[in-house]
Amino acid sequence: MKTRLIFTALLAGSLGAVHAQQTAKPEDTEVYEPVPKVVTPGKTVGDAPSDALVLFDGKNLDQWVLTSDHKAPASWTVAGGIMTVKKDVGNIETKRSFGNYQLHLEWRIPANITGTGQARGNSGVFLASTGSGDLGYELQIVDAYQNKTYVNGMAGSLYKQAIPLANPARKPGEWQTYDVVWTAPVFGAGGALVTPAYATVFFNGVLVQDHTALTGPTQYIGKASYQAAHGPSPIKLQAHGDKSEPLSFRNIWIRELPMAAAK
Repeated sequence: MKTRLIFTALLAGSLGAVHAQQTAKPEDTEVYEPVPKVVTPGKTVGDAPSDALVLFDGKNLDQWVLTSDHKAPASWTVAGGIMTVKKDVGNIETKRSFGNYQLHLEWRIPANITGTGQARGNSGVFLASTGSGDLGYELQIVDAYQNKTYVNGMAGSLYKQAIPLANPARKPGEWQTYDVVWTAPVFGAGGALVTPAYATVFFNGVLVQDHTALTGPTQYIGKASYQAAHGPSPIKLQAHGDKSEPLSFRNIWIRELPMAAAK
């Protein structure tokens, strides 16, 4: 008797579902709002879309300041549509701070590069600069074309945290591209971590970091951890202290993305 009752209930439920599906209309699941904003894409891959903020267009460093002194304009060399690191000047970072974003950046190791390992065209883009010097979350830049080094410090790595999924590096002298989606960490009441930072990175069009969670800001020595809450932050470019020839950058732009609310 009990089995019959269960079967009858299941049959009734199945018939009800069939009836609901038969009476449903396509428009019941059609959504018309909010309407996505119209964005005009760049003419070619890598060109800034219409809603991007251009951080470097080859003309000047108006969007950048010295990391060591935010009142001082960035003074790396700008010539021929590119900017080149001046190691004696130090790191530079954006005047503005950002939360979540999409970033496009192109960089070039000089063709006459010397040195080996980490001392061969070393730099980095700090996806969020959290203070002076090299404080922040670093996406490594270094020659990765037939240049052996530790794999969590090669180009495409989230320095000392995440090994890249592939090595699509081009030869020194050729332009390389990073396309990054950065999700900033979220902190709650009292500075407690709610969600970590995440980074998705395409290196020369190849996925090398797939929504990778970071365990905290970069640490050169020791393990990364979230020790202090922070909000939107500048993006920083590194003037590394190795003795190899300085590398160059061009065509840098950013699209700000919605931020998640802290709980």
